[in-house]
Amino acid sequence: MEITEHIDALRHEGTRLADAAARTELTAPVPTCPEWQLADLLRHIGYVHRWAATIVSRGLPAPLDEAGAQAAVGPMPSDDALLDWYREGHAALLDTLTAAPADLECWSFLPSPRPLAFWARRQAHETAVHRYDADAAAGVPGPVVDTSLALDGIDELLSGFMTSGRSRLRSEQPRTFRIRATDGAGSWHLTVTREPVVVIDGEGPEPADLTLTGPARELYPLLWNRLPAGQAGEVKAVGDEGLLGFWNDAAAI
Repeated sequence: MEITEHIDALRHEGTRLADAAARTELTAPVPTCPEWQLADLLRHIGYVHRWAATIVSRGLPAPLDEAGAQAAVGPMPSDDALLDWYREGHAALLDTLTAAPADLECWSFLPSPRPLAFWARRQAHETAVHRYDADAAAGVPGPVVDTSLALDGIDELLSGFMTSGRSRLRSEQPRTFRIRATDGAGSWHLTVTREPVVVIDGEGPEPADLTLTGPARELYPLLWNRLPAGQAGEVKAVGDEGLLGFWNDAAAI
């Protein structure tokens, strides 16, 4: 996806998140984030949007420390002002990313061709995934994400987060996963050991311990632990289905 496409996705998904929150009590539990109520979700995503916008707008070469982040974000609003505060931060992030130069230099934390591409992509998926959380709190499924965004988000999760040295996806006994999208050019093979995960784009070696095949619109929330396997009606699991529980525990972001 291009930077402009990620910014457009951030705009759409952020608006959908606000719409879901607007029709829901702030005390509503978030089933996909069991320790949170909707108010906690809005404070989190509002914080992240302001944090990211500060790094991009200032071209910071290193992450903000706790004090710097608090100063950038400012005081948390009251519940009455929370939704407007979220919307303001979302709009400011969109403006910041849109105005940023293509050759922006700043800190980022996953592989990317350039920092602006990283931040546009990361915030698009940060917001899209949390939009699923807002829909879950509202008790009404929202619209599925576009196929291109879903495929891109699967790739960010598998090739970015899961291969990171900070990933908790590890196994004493080697495990292999294959993810196949049926509605686009998306196929990944993962090898999980005690070392960082190895991801191969494409089919990879045969066979895999667990193969998940289905539309990207379902694989995306399933792999990000926002859609229970039993509700991913078009995803077919072949192999050791017990590894879905292992994934849910170890691959959480």
